[in-house]
Amino acid sequence: MSAPDLALPDDVDALKAMVVAMAEKAAGLEERNADLEAHNTHLELVNKSAEERIARLTAVVKMLERSRFGSRSERLRAGALSEEQYALVFDEIETGVAAIQAQMEKSAGGSKAKRAPRPRKGFAAHLERVEVVIEPETPAGCEALEKILIGEDVSERLDVTPAKFRVIVTRRPKYAYKGWDGVIQAAAPARIIESGIPTEALLAQIAVSKYADGLPLYRQEAIYARDQVEIDRSQMAQWMGKLGFELEPLADYALARIKQGERVFADETTLPTLAPGSGKAKTAYLWTYVRDDRPFGGSGPPIVAYRFEDSRAGECVARHLDGYRSILQVDGYAAYNRLARSDRGNDGVMLAACWSHVRRKFYELHAAGSSVIASQTVAQMAPLWAAEEAVRGQDPAVRITARQEKSAVIVAALFALWEKELPKLSGKSKPAEAIRYALGRRAALERFLTDGRIEIDSNTVERAIRPQTITRKNSLFAGSDGGGRTWATIATLLTTAKMNQVDPHAWLTLTLERIANGWPNSDIDALMPWNYQR
Repeated sequence: MSAPDLALPDDVDALKAMVVAMAEKAAGLEERNADLEAHNTHLELVNKSAEERIARLTAVVKMLERSRFGSRSERLRAGALSEEQYALVFDEIETGVAAIQAQMEKSAGGSKAKRAPRPRKGFAAHLERVEVVIEPETPAGCEALEKILIGEDVSERLDVTPAKFRVIVTRRPKYAYKGWDGVIQAAAPARIIESGIPTEALLAQIAVSKYADGLPLYRQEAIYARDQVEIDRSQMAQWMGKLGFELEPLADYALARIKQGERVFADETTLPTLAPGSGKAKTAYLWTYVRDDRPFGGSGPPIVAYRFEDSRAGECVARHLDGYRSILQVDGYAAYNRLARSDRGNDGVMLAACWSHVRRKFYELHAAGSSVIASQTVAQMAPLWAAEEAVRGQDPAVRITARQEKSAVIVAALFALWEKELPKLSGKSKPAEAIRYALGRRAALERFLTDGRIEIDSNTVERAIRPQTITRKNSLFAGSDGGGRTWATIATLLTTAKMNQVDPHAWLTLTLERIANGWPNSDIDALMPWNYQR
């Protein structure tokens, strides 16, 4: 307001009142400015703290990148982290970033514009819906008016009820009839654990937690104790041994069905086991066989079978796959070669090699920046997997045509490159080792170009092994040879259930109930996970 526009009253009291009002307004503005300055100072502190925390998280990411991909001198001194450990670290980083964002949003108050709602996938239809209706308060003066619903806003949030124990009390009354000799009583229900306390659902819970979710028995014991339920881990171990015995025919049937397939994947991993008497851990092995016909348009169910052995010798795989005469897709382990020896004639299998194992050897050198040939190899290989994605699920003839058009030229160029460069390299160098690995398996590596049933890699079986390596890490060792066999038996069926998109707990509960009630072995196929009716 300019001076000419300011109309001052002639009355002294009115003039005093105007001066007082202006002074109060100025004081209010000063107080508001002070509040804004304090808020800005707080925001600066929050931003500084957030920047420092982000810098620390960025440093962690860079450290992990050096650990994973850096040159040998830059890598961490400790043992290399596994994929699961990397995933855990990055999960924690995501958590840290979310905490920083929450702090900054709270400090900003309501000044931050609301984010537009993101499209979200709906929750599964089978989940229970609990309706909560929040009615508005009736405005003053509207008590006698008719209320008309013109719409509503609906939101869904995911809730959980923690699992809880319950006791099934079974009463079997005894009756006698007047004038009739004898007593009648219903027969006791059949149980897997005769005269035992667990229901089949509890046995399934323990088995799935250990063999499918990687939760050892000693951890389950502590979890159940929180609900004042005391189940000794040794008791649970005995129950699992009983389950392994009852489920063994199903695991054997799974392997038999795998051997009926046109192509089988095979691999093996270590499973530490306590040696009898000494108390020391010895190295045993979990052999893994997978049948999955879906990539080449097959209709058979995906199946995995584990076999526990105290040896990694070729005799083990020869015994497991006795009678199998089709395609065996494997890594470069020499034990598998005895199944395809030339003197076996038609009794031998046809070996197919894994391009991922070849790539892995070159990629390690490429990531370290220590080999131009390795980097060139990795770059030339990349289109092979892109071509495979385009024909996944197609029938073999379509896959062969596409591979001949796109992949065959790339494969030929790779082998030409390796043959050209190998004589120039030191025989003991890592690039030379990687090239010799590929050249020594050329026929098995090229086989996918002329047979559409063969995959470019054996990642299918590696995915089947990965859950067992997590369980192994959490459990330290299998306990004994018997524990290893039980592990292989139960894991076979639970992993197969998951591969067929079947809830392993629901399937195992029903299967144990059926076995307890005398399910006939002649109809064992109906018990298998792929035939489970949801």
